[in-house]
Amino acid sequence: MSVFRVILSIIFPPLAVFDRGCGSRLIVLILTLVGWIPGVIAALIILNKKE
Repeated sequence: MSVFRVILSIIFPPLAVFDRGCGSRLIVLILTLVGWIPGVIAALIILNKKE
């Protein structure tokens, strides 16, 4: 997880998980629309997963 991705996930979470797949983007987008903090947390969790 790079510093750029962390900063991007804090500013606009759906853009940070853009390359992780459609499901991840959709979940993070919905959580961001519901509340900014849940979107940030979800984006950081998805980015922290090792593939």
